[in-house]
Amino acid sequence: MIAEELLSPDRLRGVLLDVDGTLVDSNDAHAYAWLEALREEGFTRTFEEVRPLIGMGGDQLVPRLTGEDGESERGKRLTRGWLNHFKPRIPQLQATRGARALVEGLQARGLRVVLATSGEADIVDGLLKRAHLEDLNLDRVSSSEVESSKPAPDLIQAGLKKLGLPAEAALMVGDTPYDAEAARKAGVPYVLLRCGGNTGLEEHGPTLDDPQALLEALEKASA
Repeated sequence: MIAEELLSPDRLRGVLLDVDGTLVDSNDAHAYAWLEALREEGFTRTFEEVRPLIGMGGDQLVPRLTGEDGESERGKRLTRGWLNHFKPRIPQLQATRGARALVEGLQARGLRVVLATSGEADIVDGLLKRAHLEDLNLDRVSSSEVESSKPAPDLIQAGLKKLGLPAEAALMVGDTPYDAEAARKAGVPYVLLRCGGNTGLEEHGPTLDDPQALLEALEKASA
C-alpha cells in the first residue's frame, strides 16, 4: 500500500522513471551478462552474488564484486564485457505489465516525465523499443551526465533539473533498493515496483506490483 498523498494531483507534477526492471523485465539478463564479463576477466562469481547488485551502475558494481576500480583498465574491460554480453539479450526482453499505459497515463495527466537510468544511450534505446515506448521521445538522464550512478543521488538530482521541479513535487519510480536510496538522498518521494524481481522491497519503502498497478493507484488518487 502507498499513501494517497504520495500520488495526489495537488502534489505531483513530474515523475522520474527507472527503466531496467521497471519498464522492461531485464534484471536477470543484466546479471547473466555481468557473470560472463566477470568470467572472462578471471573472476568466479555466482548468479546469487551478482543478481542482488543489479540496479546500481557499473562504477559501483565492479568494485563491489571485484575490488577493482571501475575506472581502471580492468574495470573498463569488465564494463565493455557486460555491454557485449547484454546487447544480444535485448531482443528477447519483454515490457513489464502496463509500461506503456503508465507513461501515456502520466503524460495525459500533464505530468512531466524523465527517464532516470544508468544505462548507455544505445542500450536505453533498445530497451525502450522492447517496452514499445520508442515513439514517445521521452527525455532522459543517463550515467554519462553524472559523476556517480545509483545509489548515489546524482541521477535523481539531474532528473529534477530536467523536470524543472523541486523534489517535493516529483516522484521516483524504480524497482531496487538502490532506486530508493538514491531518491531518499535527493529528498524525492518514491515508489518501488516488484516487477523487477527483487525481494524484500517493502523494507525500503512503499511498493506496488508493476506499472499497471501504479497507473491504477494514480487513477484512484485522482478520483
